[in-house]
Amino acid sequence: MICTDKGTVLSEGLHFEKKPGGAPCNVAAAIAALGGSVEIAAKVGNDPFGDHLISVMKEFGVSTKWMLKDEECFTTMAFVSLMENGERDFVFNRGADGHLTINDLATIDLEEFSTIHFGSATAFLHGPLQETYAYFLQEAVKKNIFISFDPNYRHLLFKNDKQSFIEQSWNFLQQSDFYKLSDEEALLLTGCDNLDDAVKVLSQKTSGVFAITLGEKGALLRLDDNIEIIPSVKANVIDTTGAGDAFVGAVLFQLNKISGEEIKRLSINDWKAIISNANKVAAKTCEYLGAMEAFKYIRKLITPIPRGLA
Repeated sequence: MICTDKGTVLSEGLHFEKKPGGAPCNVAAAIAALGGSVEIAAKVGNDPFGDHLISVMKEFGVSTKWMLKDEECFTTMAFVSLMENGERDFVFNRGADGHLTINDLATIDLEEFSTIHFGSATAFLHGPLQETYAYFLQEAVKKNIFISFDPNYRHLLFKNDKQSFIEQSWNFLQQSDFYKLSDEEALLLTGCDNLDDAVKVLSQKTSGVFAITLGEKGALLRLDDNIEIIPSVKANVIDTTGAGDAFVGAVLFQLNKISGEEIKRLSINDWKAIISNANKVAAKTCEYLGAMEAFKYIRKLITPIPRGLA
């Protein structure tokens, strides 16, 4: 629910507009909008908001086979107020998403998938989803599936337990083939007070390719010993909600056009092209109110990767 009284904190907002979202839904919708094949595993309430979210995912072309309904809990809601600079004031009212269990997804065959993405901060809160998240991470590792991760830190959710968020995030960071952090998350997870030191810590402790989004400055890319800043493009910023999710969706869409073994051989120039495309998609997302509104216009932003493979 987005407060349309721009520049007003939630406590003073009077007018709200319903917008579908949530980080995993945003990533899935972006992949589908770009032309990719994607399924989402999630739980919503058996209520009008859950029905709406499932309907929107179907409209984008996302498979909702594993988008389940909980009969006892309401759909999780996020209330968002936009500040004058496009940043956000968040409040969560958590519901059904936290009740997604391992048994709910028992018949999923992970070997049907080339990539599994973990992108919900609420999964690190106590409850069934926390166990389900950790379980499927280990299953993906066992089956050698490409693992993507975005911690999506929200201070409101972890203001009294940051250490738990940090410890759980490191478990995923160290087993990911690709992960995306914001600059704020990079400092939080490493305990560093500047980005250069944070990048060094992440490079020493993780083996996956990673990107750190830097807002209007673009994104920092790390591949092996290579560290590059990939500039963004100018955008008329209306709402930054979902820009990071769009970025991740664009990266995964491009990677899923490449076989697993070829991904391992991508050069730094290949990765720079991938991140440059993702920056364009993220910037376009900022020009609309609500992430998914922008996804109608992103398909043409992806240009072919000038492959540097031998």
